[in-house]
Amino acid sequence: MSFYTYILFSEKLNRYYVGSCQDIAVRLEQHNTGRNTSTKGGSPWAIKLTETFDTRSAAQTREMEIKKKKSRKYIELLVRSAS
Repeated sequence: MSFYTYILFSEKLNRYYVGSCQDIAVRLEQHNTGRNTSTKGGSPWAIKLTETFDTRSAAQTREMEIKKKKSRKYIELLVRSAS
């Protein structure tokens, strides 16, 4: 079983969102249908980066590492390097 850290982007809001989950397709649908209050107004969200981990805690740790940087430049660097 895999777990993911992901970065989404909303062109509408010109904003990134960082999260972690077990099923990326289900989670993206939740973001795009307004089931997450912090991303409700930005639909449609597009996946810009996914990183795969063996455990939920590893995915959540990576999510927190990215969020602690509080840097759009860092997130954009991650997205560019994955392309």
